[in-house]
Amino acid sequence: MSTAVTNENSSTPTTIALPVLEGSEYDKYMLRAPQEVFTLLRQLQERITQLTVFCNDGQDMLLTVLLNVTPERLILDIGPDENVNQRIAVAEKHYCIGQLDRVRIQFLLGPFTRVGFEHRPAFQAALPKEVLRLQRREYYRLRSPVARPLKCRLSLPPSNGGIHFYEAKILDISVGGVGLDVPEDLLLEVGQIIPHCRIELPEVGIVEGTLRICQMGVSFTREQARRRAGCEFVELPGPQQTLIQRYIIKVERERKARESGLGF
Repeated sequence: MSTAVTNENSSTPTTIALPVLEGSEYDKYMLRAPQEVFTLLRQLQERITQLTVFCNDGQDMLLTVLLNVTPERLILDIGPDENVNQRIAVAEKHYCIGQLDRVRIQFLLGPFTRVGFEHRPAFQAALPKEVLRLQRREYYRLRSPVARPLKCRLSLPPSNGGIHFYEAKILDISVGGVGLDVPEDLLLEVGQIIPHCRIELPEVGIVEGTLRICQMGVSFTREQARRRAGCEFVELPGPQQTLIQRYIIKVERERKARESGLGF
């Protein structure tokens, strides 16, 4: 079957280089060799891996898959909402997130072009020059904002039976898990599974999932010693992961706006 792409102003897109994450701490996880980038994108296509595409400062989101990947360009499926498709089509940058063999894949794409692919509408973009392959333990962690700290509601059975709800302050959050400031009356153990945990992300949504306690420790401040728990999400569904990623993008965008003097 032919995989030709048709477009009224057809031309081979220019490959662009855009940073996936600022700073050099993730540099060692970045793929930049053209053949490595192409091979990884082809794997995403062949496995029909779902990609989440954010644009317009995280205000618009598209769930899509790669329909075709060549050394010059890639083709993505469009979404069911034409209004969203139109906003995505005019955006200059597209932040893409997926997962392959439990490894998180992130890359930035430039402008999209509306095209026809195998008798169906689609988006076309140039291949990225770099792709980030991020293991779960290396997910980007966002410190909970001081002005609007996040809290996690934990449902635990007390010794006398029933269910008791505890509220723990979240110190940091990522798609992989959270760091908790543990209340004195809350007894946790490494390896413990806590279902039905609830985190409200302001102006984004509510994440509900299962946490596993991976680490317990103590941090010291000028006032007191504080108990900390490092927790990972257990099989957090994709839509819930997307909410966390959207929240992180939102907070980082607001932080950069404040630092640049634009304010929010």
